[in-house]
Amino acid sequence: MAVLIKSRKEIDKLREAGRLVAETFEVLRPHVKPGTTTAELDKIAEDYIRSHNAIPIYKGYGAHPGGHGRPAIPPFPGTICASVNEVICHGIPSDKQVLQDGDIIGVDIGVILNGWVGDSCMTYAVGNIDEESQRLMDVTRKCMDLGIEQARHGNRLGDIGAAIQTYAESNGFSVVRDLVGHGVGRSLHEDPNVPHFGRAGTGMRLQKGMVFTIEPMINVGTYETNTLADRWTIVTADRKRSAQYEHSLAVTDGEPELLTVL
Repeated sequence: MAVLIKSRKEIDKLREAGRLVAETFEVLRPHVKPGTTTAELDKIAEDYIRSHNAIPIYKGYGAHPGGHGRPAIPPFPGTICASVNEVICHGIPSDKQVLQDGDIIGVDIGVILNGWVGDSCMTYAVGNIDEESQRLMDVTRKCMDLGIEQARHGNRLGDIGAAIQTYAESNGFSVVRDLVGHGVGRSLHEDPNVPHFGRAGTGMRLQKGMVFTIEPMINVGTYETNTLADRWTIVTADRKRSAQYEHSLAVTDGEPELLTVL
């Protein structure tokens, strides 16, 4: 059952956390260039977040000892997820990964500020990118925007997914099925799950006070995925490029309220 945020004060707290995430993206922007390592981006982001009395929520997240048929998962080591080219999400920052002219990189940032979570993702172009990569980024951002337009009181979760899937596929791209948006609030992952594909008019009915992310991951080729040996990095099965954009939002009695903007 989705958590409903009913007070203006709580929404404002979520906006403060989200604004810090948006600021961090702008701090990173001039450093996303050929020759920068993803570890350097990670340190810039962590320093900025901590200097504002917030905690990078991804760092140390998600450890699992394994057992009962589930493999062990180490804690995530970075402040940001740095997902370059064919990496869909959860790319681990590294001092060995140097950005090259023509790359694209998805950067996912999550913080906890005064007990509330901000979570967002954007894809940057590194130097001069090819036409297909630019179109992929443009379509992915539009997919997010179309999904956000459907996040209204009385609509259903399937309306969000259908809008995203229809636009992505009409442009010759595919929508990742294995990963979805999620509720946010006091925790990084809350109910409901928010698929980026589906049929209009199906799924949970949206209510004023729901807070969740819309974060489509759109691929040039197949929507199928592989997880690498580090247990975190998820790549396209055909190793073609992927892009992602994400906002956290609150459902209102009118337009959805974006929480991860300046």
